[in-house]
Amino acid sequence: MAEAVRCTARQRTIMTAIIESYIATGEPVGSATIARLQVGSAIAPVSGMAGLSAATIRNEMAELAEAGMLEQPHTSAGRIPTARAFRMYVEELSGGEQPRVAAARLSQSSKSQIDSNFIGLAGTQAVLQRTSHVLATLSSGVGVAIATAAETDALEHVHFSRLAESRVLAVVVTKSGMVRDRVLALDRDLSLRELETAANFLNENFRGWSVERVRAEIGRLVERERSEYQILLAQVQQLWARAVPEVAGFHGQVQAVYVEGVANLISNDGMGSQQDAARLREVLAALEEKQRLVELLNAYIDARQESVRVVFDLDEHAPEMAGLVLIAAPARMGGESRGTVGVIGPKRMHYENTMNAVSYISRVFDRMLHPSG
Repeated sequence: MAEAVRCTARQRTIMTAIIESYIATGEPVGSATIARLQVGSAIAPVSGMAGLSAATIRNEMAELAEAGMLEQPHTSAGRIPTARAFRMYVEELSGGEQPRVAAARLSQSSKSQIDSNFIGLAGTQAVLQRTSHVLATLSSGVGVAIATAAETDALEHVHFSRLAESRVLAVVVTKSGMVRDRVLALDRDLSLRELETAANFLNENFRGWSVERVRAEIGRLVERERSEYQILLAQVQQLWARAVPEVAGFHGQVQAVYVEGVANLISNDGMGSQQDAARLREVLAALEEKQRLVELLNAYIDARQESVRVVFDLDEHAPEMAGLVLIAAPARMGGESRGTVGVIGPKRMHYENTMNAVSYISRVFDRMLHPSG
């Protein structure tokens, strides 16, 4: 933030013009390009720059480069914004004298596009899955939606399928409509009959129970029983504990993670063809590792926050995310945070539109799930 404070009003105006030109074109920006914005171009004219010569703009850009706001790629005459510059830009969008970021500031066409995508959907799973798709489409980045099933969310049904020796697919459905599927690696192989017996035991005895209460009761039964019945209980306990694991930082709550738009990183100029193939594979692997995403968002997004947060230093928590930006907010239902929605993309993205879209979706989440409320 100190870097932004040292910038004069004129430098901030020039910096905004450089960033918006770079976002629009993907090309390094020179002083002549910024000078042309005073009379209009493919980029919208920038107020507060009337009468500035290319030489004056060049001098200001040199000072901005010294302050760590601009960098010069290769031998190009133009400059591109640094992460510091993007931080300053986001602060200006969110604060300043005329904030441009708020759910209400999203264009009517984008609101209509979002609303139309959710018509006819029912249940948390369907809404979150569509949310990740809508955010990926609007941002040309990676749309992420994470549902947090509260401890009070009740079990509807559980099913176990044998995939291979000691490997089982567990599907847990809750009353709220959340579906959690997870591949389990077991300590010993269980037969189809054993898996079916374990699922029947859970469905017959614990349907309608909160997921945390199921965990506690199974543990109590295991402690109490000293018979062949305990063998079944031990199998049930192992399957349930791995199908519905406790996630650090979420106090035993369960996550369902939806990700869409990973291919956008490959085609997006923000990552660029210059990106090393091995580095890109690391990024894609991290995005596909859904538990990794839960940890990443948990590290930065506070369920109590009311506004969209933009994070540039993802690499501090996940080194493979270097160069990417997270724009996210808690999704609220009934006044409580029930998950997180957001976008992961390159620094060169349309921040205003993306921040407004994330804000809008996070606030109308409740209406999507309870349209008659």
